[in-house]
Amino acid sequence: MDVNELSNKVIGIAISVHRTLGPGLLENTYKECLFYKITQSGLWVEKEKPMPLVYEGVKLECGYRIDLLIERCLVLEIKSVEALNDVHLAQTLTYMKLGKYQLGLLINFNVSLLKDGIKRVVNKLV
Repeated sequence: MDVNELSNKVIGIAISVHRTLGPGLLENTYKECLFYKITQSGLWVEKEKPMPLVYEGVKLECGYRIDLLIERCLVLEIKSVEALNDVHLAQTLTYMKLGKYQLGLLINFNVSLLKDGIKRVVNKLV
């Protein structure tokens, strides 16, 4: 399965979770439910993956963590906020650049229709 097919599958799972839970819950609730559903679908998923920063050749642990990393190639950043803004996008791109990942999904679950809360993020530097 290529990364685009993978992202479509994950979006379908996220929509299913959102239909069940609705908007207004904490980010961690959606993360845990997504982790469970993605795992149940047979995909490999890592939760809270540490992302070290390499500065002047030294690997530094700065506390960066990807919400979910799926199949070692798709970054999933989960939010439950009034509206996504540039900082959320920058955060997702930073994780993608640090890990050299090509594709990410930034998903805000605090919307009426989840399709309105999904941003596909491409790292062109990979």
